[in-house]
Amino acid sequence: MNTMKTVLLMTVLTLILVGVGSALGGRDGMVMAFFFAGIMNVATYWFSDKIVLKMYGAKEVSYAEAPELHGMVRELAVRSGIPMPKVYIIDNDTPNAFATGRNPEHAAVAVTKGIMNLLSRDELSGVLGHELAHIRHRDILIGTIAATVAGAISMMANMAQWAMMFGGRRDDREEGGHPLAAIAMMILAPIAAMLIQMAISRSREYLADEGGARIAGNPLSLANALKKLQRGVQAAPMDANPATAHMFIVSHLSGGSFLKLFSTHPPIEERVRRLERLAGGRAGR
Repeated sequence: MNTMKTVLLMTVLTLILVGVGSALGGRDGMVMAFFFAGIMNVATYWFSDKIVLKMYGAKEVSYAEAPELHGMVRELAVRSGIPMPKVYIIDNDTPNAFATGRNPEHAAVAVTKGIMNLLSRDELSGVLGHELAHIRHRDILIGTIAATVAGAISMMANMAQWAMMFGGRRDDREEGGHPLAAIAMMILAPIAAMLIQMAISRSREYLADEGGARIAGNPLSLANALKKLQRGVQAAPMDANPATAHMFIVSHLSGGSFLKLFSTHPPIEERVRRLERLAGGRAGR
């Protein structure tokens, strides 16, 4: 269901791009905005592992330096059918973890010292399974595509705003386009694109939870880990860049009910409920 939801959301995002491009930027404007947004996001996608790992001072560790962690990652990678990713440790007390890399052959898993101290072996295995599921599902690629389309929509809206400030497009006046409709689209289209982009991110988190639980073999271990991580992140917040919030298994950002629409992660309570249902379904078979 979450895979179908992702496909549907990506389709809607693409339709918004086409509609906004036709209304505000024309075909040439749409192509130009998509090109520049693509360049920026492809660069981020290609170098994402190096950028984020350096940002958090992650240190690559060998089997000799962290044999238990390495062994867990290797076992889970074999179960998930992906190459062994590089393993990193972040010297930070906040319990969290993330995966990065442009594809399974160039992937890395990073965990904080805080998460290693907080979770049991089974719980940490569930978290690592979640991160390997992200790698197997190529979620970084999917996120990059969504960000490119959303970025192109925002860029066209900005281009249209500048054009309107300097008298608008000549073909708009010839076609009798209503300026209020254009202004509304300039404001609403980027917001709609961002909401859809965040919804895609949340749907991928649900998929990674399910995939990680299957890889690790126990949905309740991941459910228990998520509950501990939520409390741990609140008790020891990480001084982290908001732009990287979507990468971590538990977001370090918080907000009210309205802001949840713009959240990259689903509510922990709902994630736990789904994992408990998955565990119940497995037990019933």
